[in-house]
Amino acid sequence: MAHGSGWSGSLPFAHGGHGVDGSGWLPLVPVALLAGGYLLTAVRDPRGWDHRRTAAWLGGCALLAVAVGPLAQLPDDPRGHMAQHLLLGMLAPLGLVLGAPVTLLLRVAPPPTRRLVGRLLRARLLHLIAHPVTAALLGTGGLALVLLTPLYAAAERNSVLHHALHLHYVAAGYLFAWALAGPDPAPRRPGLAVRVGALLGAAAGHAVLAKYLYANAETLPPGLIDRDPAAFQSAAQLMYYGGDLAELLLAVALFATWYNRPDRLRPPRPPRSTRLIKKFASPGNGSLTRTS
Repeated sequence: MAHGSGWSGSLPFAHGGHGVDGSGWLPLVPVALLAGGYLLTAVRDPRGWDHRRTAAWLGGCALLAVAVGPLAQLPDDPRGHMAQHLLLGMLAPLGLVLGAPVTLLLRVAPPPTRRLVGRLLRARLLHLIAHPVTAALLGTGGLALVLLTPLYAAAERNSVLHHALHLHYVAAGYLFAWALAGPDPAPRRPGLAVRVGALLGAAAGHAVLAKYLYANAETLPPGLIDRDPAAFQSAAQLMYYGGDLAELLLAVALFATWYNRPDRLRPPRPPRSTRLIKKFASPGNGSLTRTS
C-alpha cells in the first residue's frame, strides 16, 4: 500500500444511503449555484478577476458535480464510494480554496459587507478552528469517529445523516486546505513550519488509521450487515493512492502560496540606521556632507 491518505474526514468507503430518498440528481443544484454565483460575481469585478482563480473554482465545482452526480448513481460498491469521498473531501475543496472566493467577494461587495467579512475573519472562533493543527485534528478525528463507531452504518440507513456527512467532508477539506494554502486573507495564519507540520501530521494520522482499517476489514466499520472485506481492502488501496495525489497537490499549493506571499515580493526595507543616514544626508535636512 502507498503511505499517504486523506486530510479531511472524507474517507468512509460506502454509504448505502445514496439515492435512498429518491433525490437523484438534486445535490447538483447547490453545485450549480456555487458555480453560477461565482461567475456572476467575477464579471462584476471592475479591475478584472484572475481567470486562473475562476478556472480553479470551476474545477472544484466540476469535481463536486462528479461526486454527487454520476458517482452517486453507481451501484453500491466501496471502491466507487471511496472515489466519491476522495473528490468531496480532498480534491474538490482544494480547487475551491484556490478560487479565492473571499478575496473576490471583498473586491465587489459594498462597504458594509466588507466590514462584516473583516469582522468574521478576525473572530476568535475562526482563528481557533482555522489553525492548521485544529483543522487537521477536526479532519482526522471526524474520520476516526465515522470509521471506528456505528456512525458509518447509521449513515447507510439515514439519508439525512448521509448528506450531513457529505457536507462535513467538504467543509473539513475546505477548512484544512484554506488553513494551509489558501490565497484568501487568513489573519494570524501560522508560519510555513507549522503548516508543513500539520500536513505531515494529518497524513501520518490518516495513514495509521487507514492501515488499521485495511487490516481489520472483516470487522470495520462496525455495525454493517452485508460486509465485503475484499472490496473494502480495494477501496483502502484507492484511498492510499488517491490520498497521496491529493496531498502532493496540497503541498504544491502550500509552497506556492508561501513563495508568492506579498511580504516576500516587496523590496526589503533598509535598516533604521540606514534610513536615518539617508534622511539627514539629504540636502533638505542639513546634509552631513555640507561644510560649515
